[in-house]
Amino acid sequence: MSDADPSPLVNADAFAGLEPNTSPNASGAEVEFERGLRPTSLAEFIGQDRTTDNLNVALTAAKKRGEAPDHILLAGPPGLGKTSLARILATELGTTMHSTTGPALDRARDLVGILTQLRKGDVLFIDEIHRVPPAVEEYLYTAMEDFSVDFTLDTGPNARILPLTLERFTLVGATTRDGLLTAPLRGRFGIVERLTPYPDQHLEEIVIRAAGILDMGIATDAAALIASRSRGTPRVANRFLKRVRDLAQVQGMTSINADVTEETLSRLGVDANGLEELDRRILAALARATSGMLGLKTIAAAVGEAEDTIEEVYEPHLLRLGFIEKSPRGRIVTEAGIAAIGFPGK
Repeated sequence: MSDADPSPLVNADAFAGLEPNTSPNASGAEVEFERGLRPTSLAEFIGQDRTTDNLNVALTAAKKRGEAPDHILLAGPPGLGKTSLARILATELGTTMHSTTGPALDRARDLVGILTQLRKGDVLFIDEIHRVPPAVEEYLYTAMEDFSVDFTLDTGPNARILPLTLERFTLVGATTRDGLLTAPLRGRFGIVERLTPYPDQHLEEIVIRAAGILDMGIATDAAALIASRSRGTPRVANRFLKRVRDLAQVQGMTSINADVTEETLSRLGVDANGLEELDRRILAALARATSGMLGLKTIAAAVGEAEDTIEEVYEPHLLRLGFIEKSPRGRIVTEAGIAAIGFPGK
């Protein structure tokens, strides 16, 4: 069965939902599925060894002193475990995690409402913290540094400032675009860790662990096959495992082998390099370019996909594989990228 030609028995789009199969972003239906697979301690967390070691030292030292750890910034692409680490930190500290997102903090009172609910030692997790509005971000400065906020009541001549003292807490910020963080906000994090794509070995361990939680046996070569096509992202690996499990159960299997794994990935249109159909279309558009280079807008028009989706979902993997190169003037396909799609005449 060809990787480029999914089986006619299954429509690959049925698996994709609102996101591409290889997207590192979680769709609504995946959130609940992921929750059951998440590790509950740093000891269970697979991969990101430097980050987990550093966090373990910080947590252990803080607990010995009876203090809240420094504020922590977790940066890196989606799907690598930033939310899981935040939950683990709260669990390890024996406190409660309060979760929100940058875009949800539309007004200062939204943030103040959350801050005043925090108890001593609690963890406040703000996902996509780089998207916190500037007016709200200013309240974070004093909250993080002095554990207090001056909340303004009313406006104009009736305005009053209400000083609020906060319990000492730990802010865990997660961002996929740490370059967009302002210097004042970034400087208030005592611990900054960057998560990177996982090597296949760690992804294989994650797949085997997840299969055990799902009460489904899996052969080592099948786990390795899923890992090799998951773009270095645990979320993608777990998504593939779920789809492989579905097909295996439909075929009456109690354990996943390499054959059913290969068939599932082929049905999803994911090839040996972890490329989907749109990845191949991007490479083909670049290969056809007479100038040898295309801008992002032109690529988006050629393949019929949004610019931000191309830049955030597809390009990172193509860049890591060395299939494309970026320059200020545009994108260039490499010889390896041309070879990956077997472009005619090249």
